[in-house]
Amino acid sequence: MIRWLARGEVALALGVVSVLVLLILPVPAFLLDALLAISLASSILILMTSLFIKKPLDFTSFPTVLLVTTLFRLALNVASTRLILAHGHEGVHGAGQVIESFGRLMTGGNFTIGIIVFAILVIVNFIVITKGSGRIAEVAARFTLDSLPGKQMAIDADLSAGLIDQEESRRRRKELEQESTFFGSMDGASKFVRGDAIAGLIIVAINVIGGILIGTFQHGLPIGQAASTYTLLTIGDGLVTQIPALIISIAAGFLVSNAGVDGATDQALVTQLAMNPISLGMVSAASGVIALIPGMPVLPFAALSIAAGMLAWRRSSNAQLAEVLGIEDPAPPQDVEEPISQTLAIDEIKIELGYGLLPLINDLDGRRLTDQIKALRKTLAAEYGFVMPPVRILDNMRLPSQGYLIRIKELEAGTGEVRLGALMAMDPRGGQVELTGEHMREPAFGLPATWIEDGLREEATFRGYTVVDPSTVLTTHLTEILKENMPDLLSYAEVQKLLRDLPAEQKKLVDDIIPSVVSVTTIQRVLQALLRERVSIRDLAAILEGLSEAAPHSASLTSLVEQVRARLSRQLSFAFRGEDGALPIITLSPDWEMAFAESLVGSGEERQLSMAPSRLQEFIRSVSDAFERAAQGGDSPVLLTSPGIRPYVRSLVERFRGQTPVLSQNEVHPRARLKTVGMV
Repeated sequence: MIRWLARGEVALALGVVSVLVLLILPVPAFLLDALLAISLASSILILMTSLFIKKPLDFTSFPTVLLVTTLFRLALNVASTRLILAHGHEGVHGAGQVIESFGRLMTGGNFTIGIIVFAILVIVNFIVITKGSGRIAEVAARFTLDSLPGKQMAIDADLSAGLIDQEESRRRRKELEQESTFFGSMDGASKFVRGDAIAGLIIVAINVIGGILIGTFQHGLPIGQAASTYTLLTIGDGLVTQIPALIISIAAGFLVSNAGVDGATDQALVTQLAMNPISLGMVSAASGVIALIPGMPVLPFAALSIAAGMLAWRRSSNAQLAEVLGIEDPAPPQDVEEPISQTLAIDEIKIELGYGLLPLINDLDGRRLTDQIKALRKTLAAEYGFVMPPVRILDNMRLPSQGYLIRIKELEAGTGEVRLGALMAMDPRGGQVELTGEHMREPAFGLPATWIEDGLREEATFRGYTVVDPSTVLTTHLTEILKENMPDLLSYAEVQKLLRDLPAEQKKLVDDIIPSVVSVTTIQRVLQALLRERVSIRDLAAILEGLSEAAPHSASLTSLVEQVRARLSRQLSFAFRGEDGALPIITLSPDWEMAFAESLVGSGEERQLSMAPSRLQEFIRSVSDAFERAAQGGDSPVLLTSPGIRPYVRSLVERFRGQTPVLSQNEVHPRARLKTVGMV
């Protein structure tokens, strides 16, 4: 039984039930005295806690505490009212010693004074403190909710930039959630205190009027004695419950007004009020002048003048001593000029959102944009072997409300618009979607698309359309832009990081070839050339082995790249195979092979393609026709050429079919199963 009572939730449940019992069952006077003492002590505890906490979120249970204490005082009011009306005719001791003592102390033998003091306390609590605290909480809640998207966006930006980890991100988001919930609860909880004050006035009127009537007509007391007795008991009862209410209202005021202040209340007041010697000197002078006014009490104002003057002199002396000794002020400067070098830093990848798209950063049907970007970075790392730089997300008020802008190294790389609350439907065959909605072009590939209502999802799926949400549309666009710009994003520093992160058993290879055989810059250029053709560099060890073989015999970047690609033949053959496991190819006819070989002029790095424009146009038409016929047959083939002309064919094909892979015969693995689907 004791173990059950030690549990917090059981104790709280018993306490609430006990309060409800007070509303129903009569309570003896000695028990009421104990409960009133608990009410007064708990209010002081709440006030001291509010004074010494560092920030309001350290006392997030305050709205619940306020509700429980208000309910407790109302129950005590009901219990004391029952005792006053039932035993008031026995004398002023009929409702317990606490109520009698408060009544005698505050009335001073004159119940009119007691009524006035009680009314003043209620007015101060109801109009001044409670109303002010409620207004502060209301404004704080409003500004907290308005700033919530921006704060969450800042957290996500720090997470994407790698400045914080997942644990810190979750902690900050939980703190934001607690902050918004706390000030919203405080706004509502202030209504409890106002209701308590109103209930106190009503209970006082009931006790006075009802007590006089009961004492006069039921117990035969003289009306003067009845008025004096019941008024004293009522005033004592009102004061013993309203004083804790006033103390808790003051605690609420300290709590909500402490927002934005660092440290406890006493530290903030001392730091901000008693540290300026000039202000203290003015207080000393003003107090001294007031003390000299005829009729004014000299002692209190003179004491204030001397105390403020001594404190000002002490603060001034400490500041001069610190200046002589060269001790800097521990407080950080308020206005520190940012180094000019900071303006040179650029964001590798940045997404700017219109104001209407800020909810994408928050939870949108369980699909957060930041979570999708993190998944995208992992996917690209697994697919291409290169960890993309962090993505920074921020708002841009100059963009359309539902528009976005993607920048690579601060330069615009893509733009588009999405519709929150809608879905994008696309026909995989490339036709126009035949559903009601807003027709437009899909931003990543330029295909016909339509924004439809969420209720049309099932119908669109039934018709075979592809349906995606707004955040997926933006992420897909970002994916294509990143794939196009991977070579530019692979910096010298990123290459060094890739080399450092190699497994320990492969570090010897790095030490053997760098820098004696090949430089890091050459490795960077080779990796960029591979990424430009969307070839994964995940097998970095095989790439380094290929370079170690080719670099001693040739300094030509083209030759090095071709040698590395030959090393990656298994990977290339696997990457471009069809659904049936075969590698679909379109071969180059012997005539075109010879035409390209004869058009090469120069040697080494100076070697280039020199072909007549008419022949180039003919080649372009032939390639386009061959790949269109293959696409109609459901194949996505590669263009197969001889090793000597592959780089030059690729440089031509990428201008009109950028995603078409071009392989040489050396890059086809011996065990790859080939399927010829055409010839150029």
